[in-house]
Amino acid sequence: MDELPEFSEFGIAAIKLLQGVVYEEDKDVWAILLANESEIESYFCRIGTSVVVDRSNGLAYLKQFSDDQRVNGYERLPRLVTRTPLSYQVTLGCVLLRDAYRRFEDEDLENERCVVETETLFDNWKSFFPPEEDDVALRKKLTTCLGHLEKFKLVKKLKSESEMWEVRRAIKARVPIEQLEQLNQRMTEHVNGISEEGETQNGRAES
Repeated sequence: MDELPEFSEFGIAAIKLLQGVVYEEDKDVWAILLANESEIESYFCRIGTSVVVDRSNGLAYLKQFSDDQRVNGYERLPRLVTRTPLSYQVTLGCVLLRDAYRRFEDEDLENERCVVETETLFDNWKSFFPPEEDDVALRKKLTTCLGHLEKFKLVKKLKSESEMWEVRRAIKARVPIEQLEQLNQRMTEHVNGISEEGETQNGRAES
């Protein structure tokens, strides 16, 4: 290519969307996104991806076409991101953070941000694992989980407080409130199943 196409500002917002969630607080990118929304939507539509702009919550993100939308030739497109089920630990982290954000919206009338302490999160975290699990190992699992979720821009570690995390609004899109109780139930059933299996094995060993 001898000459580059004329520069378009919408490319800035497009790249930011490819990197993850765009928040209203990123004022420059947010303004570019809204000013070029139609063009950006058309651009991503060509590669089988929708742009979700949630003005009420001040965030935007990409969402791949569902199977029902992949018609008229779009089913031939490779998926931008391969679908892989979230691990139990990452799913659990999403559930705990979504529950914290629900309580924040329902009960916290003073603060603008949802902030959780690592220790409080850990107390809830370990209740979803068999009681014989080692606390040190469980803390490492939680740290790893939070690291993954930070890459997804669902949480942000507060630099001024090393043991505090801000739960970002995008968690509402990742775990809609109508799914929260269902996921909570699945997490509990998973732990109960492991505990019952362990008790059965211990009983056999003692006999």
